[in-house]
Amino acid sequence: MTIIAEFSIEYLQCLDKNANLVGDLPSFAKDNAQLINLYELMVLNRTFDTKAINLQRTGKMGTYASTLGQEAVFVGIGHAMKKTDVLVPYYRDYGALLQRGATMKQILQYWGGDERGSDYEECREDFPLCVPIATQFLHATGVATAMKYRKQKRAVVATGGEGASSEGDFYEALNVAGQWQLPVVFVINNNQWAISVARQSQTGCQTIAQKAIAGGMPGIQVDGNDVIAMRDCVNQALQAARTGKGPTLIEAVTYRLCDHTTADDASRYVPKEDLDKAWQEEPIKRLQTYLETEKLWDKNKEDALIKQCQQQVSQAVEDYLNIEPQAVSAMFDYMYETLPKSLQQQRGLADL
Repeated sequence: MTIIAEFSIEYLQCLDKNANLVGDLPSFAKDNAQLINLYELMVLNRTFDTKAINLQRTGKMGTYASTLGQEAVFVGIGHAMKKTDVLVPYYRDYGALLQRGATMKQILQYWGGDERGSDYEECREDFPLCVPIATQFLHATGVATAMKYRKQKRAVVATGGEGASSEGDFYEALNVAGQWQLPVVFVINNNQWAISVARQSQTGCQTIAQKAIAGGMPGIQVDGNDVIAMRDCVNQALQAARTGKGPTLIEAVTYRLCDHTTADDASRYVPKEDLDKAWQEEPIKRLQTYLETEKLWDKNKEDALIKQCQQQVSQAVEDYLNIEPQAVSAMFDYMYETLPKSLQQQRGLADL
């Protein structure tokens, strides 16, 4: 027997679960202001997330997908992207979208059932949150194909949960991205649960990252609770994509500290001991501990940050609650460019 190919998967980590530095910091993280900014963004994300769940529980918003425990993944993505890149998100990417120019009001508006919340005022080319599983990966390859055709030095980031990596759309997207060497970065948020299906029940692969091998691209596993490593990993992959070196698949290993959505009760299937362990490794506390160790953070700064975040979120909630509801007929306005005759009469009745 002759071995004709061998592969390996690298694991990237800067801060371990105890907030100890592992190896050298990447160049961007040697700027203390950058580290503090990453921390502030994660705290803002969690403050917003908590309030959004409260809005749903009190009947002021529809079903909502939390990012609790996964903030480092999306904040790291958004921090690494350039304005000229395009984000094709799934339904937990608030930490990235808020950096891209989407507003908290718009995100609440979307989950409140108002499609106008997907009409971002600044990041006009970014896609809206995608609830269908894995379809967004193929959309991302289409955008990346256009960028390559136009010889643009831009890249696309497409995200999904590890459950999405079991879908055919995901494999099709990897195949075309690898074959055509498209400027796209696929990020899988491996939070260990596809709703109630555990990671070990989803795939026989040792890692999600190794699925990149079949697509003909690099696959990297990163500590998704380490925002420094997350930001560095996405940045490297984006630089490769923008300079014609093709796609990358990133598996961010984290843990979902919340229900799948507010329509779920994770206590029915998540072992308590696993959840307790995961809370000890969550991303915000990890970076906070490191900043305190480096004398870059203290209680006064923390209190000021919490107050500032609460004020921002409260204003966004007030703006959301004061939005004038759409007319019932608006349900016809987002499905077709030209409304078919069969629906024109129904729309007219809705206006009555």
